[in-house]
Amino acid sequence: MAGPWQTRLPQATRLLITADAGGSNGYRTRAWKTELATLAAETGLDIMVCHMPPGTSKWNKIEHRLFSHISMNWRGRPLTSHDVIVNSIAATTTHTGLKVHAELDPGIYDTGIKVTDSDIDALPMHRHRFHGDSNYTLHSQPRDTTSAAKNPRSAGGPSPQPCTGCLRNPELTGMPEPELDELVDQLAYKLDGLREQGRLQQRGGERIRARGAGAKDKLTTADRVLATVLYLRKLGTRDLLAQLFGVNGSTLTRAVRQIQPLLAEHGYTIPPSTARFRTPADVTAFLANSSPAEIKSAC
Repeated sequence: MAGPWQTRLPQATRLLITADAGGSNGYRTRAWKTELATLAAETGLDIMVCHMPPGTSKWNKIEHRLFSHISMNWRGRPLTSHDVIVNSIAATTTHTGLKVHAELDPGIYDTGIKVTDSDIDALPMHRHRFHGDSNYTLHSQPRDTTSAAKNPRSAGGPSPQPCTGCLRNPELTGMPEPELDELVDQLAYKLDGLREQGRLQQRGGERIRARGAGAKDKLTTADRVLATVLYLRKLGTRDLLAQLFGVNGSTLTRAVRQIQPLLAEHGYTIPPSTARFRTPADVTAFLANSSPAEIKSAC
């Protein structure tokens, strides 16, 4: 699709859009992302979007450089028709050279259109490492031949599961692996005692079989601690974390309820991460692009 930008910036390959957090161009609006993907494909530009944090739209440059002058230009004038509105906007100028072009869009747009999870997963969208829910890039073309692996639903295949060991990545946990191991060691003895006490109450008496007999726990002690750390880091929903650990949501909830009080008892505070994930494929892609970095202590 040809446009003025091709004349003024013929070498451009990317477009940056800063947007508010809510409204029709909000970071949660699926139709916004879908239409941007269409625009990216038509123009051949990679479109990077950075949303303002909620409640900070006044930081947006357009609020000061454009909207304020429009407000001053039409104040006191009844906005009685579309023509009055458009002409009032188009007549806005400043001594520093601001010129505004405005025209009425007579198009009719359908309402009630549903954009499904599969539609979103099929978009050539890359969530940024910092607040990936509100900072992302929509590519004009699929990024590479491995995009089907990163967006498996679009290829009709199963979602790739990162290995449990990969979830120990410091960029996910917020702490180096030796520190995570030390945390597991500190909590293991206390956790084992609490679990044994709970089972004693369930049985109503001393155990008959030796330790280790019977059904095995679905999550090891280390996995319960790791799952709780990731949960408190707010990396994703409970259901997403349950998928990552291969258990159901109830099992993960019980683990968090066991571990969270112990963390508080030992003085551990787990700060939330800026990364957000919606599917296991998002986590896999994040880990594939992660690089070793020095991580500050989470406590």
